[in-house]
Amino acid sequence: MEYVTYDEFKKMDIRIGTIRDIQEIEGADKLLKFLIQFTEELRTEDFEMADGTVVPVRQILSGIREYYPDHSELIGKQVLYIVNLEPRTIRGLESNGMLMAVGDDAPIFLIPESPVEPGSKVR
Repeated sequence: MEYVTYDEFKKMDIRIGTIRDIQEIEGADKLLKFLIQFTEELRTEDFEMADGTVVPVRQILSGIREYYPDHSELIGKQVLYIVNLEPRTIRGLESNGMLMAVGDDAPIFLIPESPVEPGSKVR
């Protein structure tokens, strides 16, 4: 095991995000494009909800498509993300964070025990 210092750990910005939309990426068997609501300061774009409310979202790509053929079941879930990773371009789309999950096969999401405000920081 390689250790990190406490100061290195403190650099990671880990937050709860609410999944607002998921889109398949054409030609990608594993990738899904997620629009995740955090806070205004973390937005990469806006998303209009079914009721007309516009919320700030951040685009994050995740390679979990094979485990969620009906990925619409994930919309509305609150999941843990690292939001201060350097953006990465995958198949021409920018990913602005990383989903955190456990498990060797299908991902098991790390979720709050009860609903929290989107963008809540892990502390």
